[in-house]
Amino acid sequence: MDKHRYFIFLSYKGTDYHGWQIQPGEKTIQGIVEKSLSVILQEEIAVTGAGRTDTGVHARKFTAHFDSEKPKLANDQNILFRLNSFLPKDISVSEIQTVKGEAHARFDALSRTYEYYITWEKEPFMYEYSWFRYGIPDIDRMNLAASYLLHYKDFTSFSKTHTDVKTFICRIDSAGWVLNNRQLVFRIKADRFLRNMVRAIVGTMIDIGTGKTEPEEIKKIIEAKNRGMAGISAPAEGLFLTDIEYPVDIFTL
Repeated sequence: MDKHRYFIFLSYKGTDYHGWQIQPGEKTIQGIVEKSLSVILQEEIAVTGAGRTDTGVHARKFTAHFDSEKPKLANDQNILFRLNSFLPKDISVSEIQTVKGEAHARFDALSRTYEYYITWEKEPFMYEYSWFRYGIPDIDRMNLAASYLLHYKDFTSFSKTHTDVKTFICRIDSAGWVLNNRQLVFRIKADRFLRNMVRAIVGTMIDIGTGKTEPEEIKKIIEAKNRGMAGISAPAEGLFLTDIEYPVDIFTL
């Protein structure tokens, strides 16, 4: 029987999960989603994600693809309702779209956007969604440092060590800090990200914002291609994957 390929769009709170990717003996987003789709569609479903998010990291918009024998799953409100009813409360599905048979959630992505949240006021309802730390760092210094990121391609210094990636080359399209009410938000968009990359950049920029490191030092850190030169990794709970862009021509009616 012919199979149909779909993109599924998810959001999830990563607090209680060991990241997206299936790991033996661990509770993961991928594992829960595969089980839920298999039960609701009554067939064995395997999902391929747009990438991996680490333990404790959240996603407002995550994409995965899967193949199914069932046609016309796109925009089927009954399937969406049943799927969301079956999924735990910290994972939701907003949409299922039909795509071309060769479409790939990871390899066809044009860009990904992450946001990192920092708060300096103790807030009981935000501790799982932001990095709470005392004092407001200097945003101008951090934005100056962020502007330098756009001039580099090799981000080995911000990658988790002993990773299995073949290249540390990334194209950063935009990066910057803004004040949003009582939160400081770092937003970064790139064609791809290395493991731990955003959290390492945030930790380094906090050193810059607090005066421990000068903004221009980020150039030397990047050029060293040495993770030990960069700052600490910011905690996972402040990080959100917020958007993934695709070519419009991979979607079908």
